[in-house]
Amino acid sequence: MAIQGTNFNLPKQTGFYKGKVRDVYYLEGNKMAVVVTDRISAFDVILPAPIPYKGQILNQIAWHFLQATKDIVPNWAESNPHPNITIGKQCQPFAVEMVIRGYLTGHAYREYAQGKRMLCGVSMPENMKENDPFPTPIITPTTKAKEGHDEDISKEEIITKGIVSKELYEQLEQYTRALYQKGSEMAKERGLILVDTKYEFGLFEGNVYLIDEIHTPDSSRYFYAENYQDNQNKGVPQRQLSKEFVRQWLIENGFQGKDGQKVPEMTEQVVKGISARYIELYEKVTGNTFTLSSQSSEENIKEALLKYLT
Repeated sequence: MAIQGTNFNLPKQTGFYKGKVRDVYYLEGNKMAVVVTDRISAFDVILPAPIPYKGQILNQIAWHFLQATKDIVPNWAESNPHPNITIGKQCQPFAVEMVIRGYLTGHAYREYAQGKRMLCGVSMPENMKENDPFPTPIITPTTKAKEGHDEDISKEEIITKGIVSKELYEQLEQYTRALYQKGSEMAKERGLILVDTKYEFGLFEGNVYLIDEIHTPDSSRYFYAENYQDNQNKGVPQRQLSKEFVRQWLIENGFQGKDGQKVPEMTEQVVKGISARYIELYEKVTGNTFTLSSQSSEENIKEALLKYLT
C-alpha cells in the first residue's frame, strides 16, 4: 500500500508543510517530524502515481548516512520511530544548497557542452569528456527557491548579497568537502562512485547543522565503479544508480516539465518497475537487505507519531 500523503493533527503541533515528497510537522520545542511519503517528483512536478516503499527507502538511506557522518558535522536527526519517519531539530535553513561535483556530468556537462568553462564562479578545465573526473571536486551552489527552479550562484554572490556570511559559508564548504569525502569512501566500499550530491545546512542555537537527506538516490548520483574507466575509454554511457532512470523514462515519453506537456501514463507495470529499482538502489548503496515494512500505512504512521509524542 503506497503512502500518498498525510495531514494529521498531532499533539504539540505548531505547523505543517507539504513538500514534493515530505510531509513536515513542526512541533513545540523547536522539533519537527518528517514523514517521507511515496510521492515521486521529477522536473519539479509531482507525478500522479506514488511508488510503493519509496518513502521507506529514502528515509532509511538518509538515516544510514546521517548516523555515519555525525562525527563530521552535527545533524538534525534524533529519532527514527517508523521506517517512514525521522524526528529531530527544527533548524533555520540557509537559503543555499551546497552542490559538490566530482565528475563532469548532468547540469555541469550540459553547460560545458555549450562552451562554458565557468560554473557558479568555478572554472572547469579544458579538454574534458562527459563523466570525466574533475582534478578536485568543485562546489557549485544553488539558491534554494521556495517556488520554481533553483538557480546557480557563486560563492562571491552568496557572500556579497548577505545570503550567508563569509565565515559561515567557508564553514559550509569545509563540511561539504568532508561529507563528500566520507560518502565517496563509503560508496567505494560498495563498488560505487559518488559522482555528485547536494547538502543542506541550517542553524540551531547558533551552530551549523546538516539538515534534510544525504547520499540518497534522489539527492545524489552514483556510477558503478566496475567498468567505469573502460566505458570512459570507449566513450559509452556510465551505468548509473540514481533517480535518473525516472527522468529518462519521462523524456522518452515526451515529458520534461514544460508548459503543455502531459505526464505519460504510469501503468501498474511502470510503478512496479520503479519500486523494484528503488529497492535495488537501497540494497546496493547501504549493503543491507531491504525488508518490506508491514507498517506501510497512514494509520501506522499516525500511531508511531502519537506514541512518540505522548
